[in-house]
Amino acid sequence: MHSSVAPASVVAPARSYRLVFAVMGLVAAILLAALAGVWLRAVLTTDGSFAPDEANGLIRGDQAVTVADDHLPAIAGLDARLRDAMRAATADAAGDGVALLISSGWRSEAYQRWLLGDAIRYYGDEETARQFVATPEASQHVTGDAVDIGPLDGQLWLGEHGSAYGLCQTYANERWHFELATTPGGTCPDMRADATS
Repeated sequence: MHSSVAPASVVAPARSYRLVFAVMGLVAAILLAALAGVWLRAVLTTDGSFAPDEANGLIRGDQAVTVADDHLPAIAGLDARLRDAMRAATADAAGDGVALLISSGWRSEAYQRWLLGDAIRYYGDEETARQFVATPEASQHVTGDAVDIGPLDGQLWLGEHGSAYGLCQTYANERWHFELATTPGGTCPDMRADATS
């Protein structure tokens, strides 16, 4: 007479196979996620070994750079009209005892791509990162049409007086970011919320 219950020796291997397949599926998912991360880093950098340097527009944190430092690619790569406006503003700010230091100016596409990748790693997702770092295609730094100013008193001075030179803070979340966005003495346009708007 046949029993309707399978012997234990038949049931145990079936459970083992399911466990093996589940573990293999988990391992495959982890590998795919790791490969996707490698692919994303490769897309966001020109190659895996890119490191920002002066030729790509890097201004080191220990440098006190002004618009007069036009031997640096970050300054030489700025639009001539923006450089002229910054020169005039820098001279007048100095008369008020305020230094307008440039922490970032022109950047290469590769450097901008690296900055975006770094921001994605820092914030954990591209949507948040793009609020602070534009894509190379959208960045005003890549075209030489933006400067980042420091220190705080320089930012505040330019925020108050910048429109006299045509210079405007363009993003509400970046007090340091200025572009030539109006005619000298004109009215600055309303600030955009962030780099995504």
